[in-house]
Amino acid sequence: MGNTNLGIRPLTPHLGAVVEGIDLSEPLSSTQLDDIRRAFRDWSVLVFRDQRLERTHHKAFARHFGTLHVHPLKAAAGYEGGSDPEVLPVKTTATSKYTAGDGWHTDVTCDEEPPMGSMLYITEVPPHGGGDTLFANMYRAFDSLSASLQGYLETLTAVHDGARPYMGNYGYSPPAGVTFPKNEHPVVIRHPETDRKVLFVNSGFTTHIKGLKPAESRALLDFLFGHIATTPALTCRVAWQPNTLTFWDNRCTQHHAVWDYFPETRYGERVSIVGERPRA
Repeated sequence: MGNTNLGIRPLTPHLGAVVEGIDLSEPLSSTQLDDIRRAFRDWSVLVFRDQRLERTHHKAFARHFGTLHVHPLKAAAGYEGGSDPEVLPVKTTATSKYTAGDGWHTDVTCDEEPPMGSMLYITEVPPHGGGDTLFANMYRAFDSLSASLQGYLETLTAVHDGARPYMGNYGYSPPAGVTFPKNEHPVVIRHPETDRKVLFVNSGFTTHIKGLKPAESRALLDFLFGHIATTPALTCRVAWQPNTLTFWDNRCTQHHAVWDYFPETRYGERVSIVGERPRA
């Protein structure tokens, strides 16, 4: 596979595209990187199939977009996710009690500066199918709300707490004397490159909305989470094949890893890129 002209094949009219005609194990030209950046802005989820990558290739590609992120779980007591701080293994087997990402979420929004994007490279897929990842467009999630609700949401701030998933689903504890990250972000943010408005709450990390009574906060978040989870028109679906890398924009998408393949195995590795603090 030579690095010639890129082909862009959309998955839906508004979200997701397969990028063809590129080998991510080879050095990339400035023109190719510009084309990838443009496609990333346009489609938010890019799928690169038939890639034979070593971990060094994976990380080198990610570094073209910024500094590599270190996941909070890397410091957790008893964490067994490998020794490389910049690589997060994503493995589900017959003995797994959960699978990473089984629920709509945006990656690590508990951080003060959440990742701008993540790259998941899947090398092992369930032999009988399944294990797809759904992505949802948070531009459209915001745009499809009424103007009145949009205006109200733009006045709000939400709390994002890493203890919720990491101590809950994952069952890990932070190191002695410290806590998992917890930060506040606007409910509606502006994408730093497109300047478009984005709905920025997710069921993985968002615990409550500041200034509202608990019942009010819960009702509003449940509505917004339901809006995301039950509106198929927001979504695209990536069907994994071995040696597929998918790069998604963490600032304007959510994703859900479908666990429909138990007791079979799915394995990949994720590298994320540090972002900037979300702004309204």
